Amino acid sequence: MIKKIITLLVFFAVSSAYAQLGGESTYQFLNLMSSPRQAALGGKVLTNVDYDVTQALYNPATINVEMDNQLALNFSSYLGGINYGTAAYAYTYDRRTQTFHIGVTYINYGKFDGYDENGVSTGTFTGNEAALSLGYARQIGYSDFYMGGNLKVITSQLEQYNSLGVALDAGLLYIDDYLDFNAAIVVRNVGSQITTYAGIHEPLPFEVDFGMSQTLEHVPIRWHVTLENLQKWPLGRPNPARDEIDLEGNSTSEKVGFFNNLIRHAIIGAELFPEKGFNIRVGYNFRRAEELRILEQRNFSGLSFGIGLKLNKMRFSYTHARYSSAANTSFFGLQIDLQ
Repeated sequence: MIKKIITLLVFFAVSSAYAQLGGESTYQFLNLMSSPRQAALGGKVLTNVDYDVTQALYNPATINVEMDNQLALNFSSYLGGINYGTAAYAYTYDRRTQTFHIGVTYINYGKFDGYDENGVSTGTFTGNEAALSLGYARQIGYSDFYMGGNLKVITSQLEQYNSLGVALDAGLLYIDDYLDFNAAIVVRNVGSQITTYAGIHEPLPFEVDFGMSQTLEHVPIRWHVTLENLQKWPLGRPNPARDEIDLEGNSTSEKVGFFNNLIRHAIIGAELFPEKGFNIRVGYNFRRAEELRILEQRNFSGLSFGIGLKLNKMRFSYTHARYSSAANTSFFGLQIDLQ
């Protein structure tokens, strides 16, 4: 059974990756960070199996009974005046054996001034996108493996153009209770547009991620390692701004070597006191750090840190993520236990 599931995930990965070679994708907001906790740990965590109901937005295999009647609301003041947020809720049915999950991801690009080809003002316009997801997970027999899926309906409105799409996320999770070690692989955004913006079908932002995490035996720290975008190689592209010009005017492009491409797939993070009422979180996204770094200047791109605080039946989270000297983001979250 497990071999069949892995084969199916690989089939989805190969098919979708082939469809996107050499092109861009639409609905990019689907791969944004889903919560302050995710953001603090580097942006993508696949293996938290606990109360965090927003975790299932990224890996549906983590849906579990601890999420029962948990409601989460998250908001981020993103780059360039863009605002986006997520909401999630889980409910356990049938004598605490089946948990269902519902989630929403929303992004608002703000207002823009419109002009025609002659420079004449056409007024202001807006842009926004949203995705509604329904998720479910279950244990595979009596093994240590769990599988889950999210079905997503996606809507997008950009000025006068509209699009509707559907997508599926599939996750496979392994839990070793003895070592307190988790590992997961997730295939995200397998789907298609139903209606297009202007009659041209565009691929969805398909992604394959693998993650691991473990709580240390004698130290209250849980480490996380995530390998993102495994369906794509290479990730790195030469940055024209880093071209070197010699005295004779000859230009040499930046070289992105094997190791540089390899490390761009990696995200690391750590959470101090993961099971307590107060948490400290830190993460580092190598791809973000490399793509946004400024030569001969230290700006700590790729670094993120945050805290979590539990008060009675509420959990508050905050994260600050570094992008560049000119742009950083803050992420706020509230989770309420409705039981």
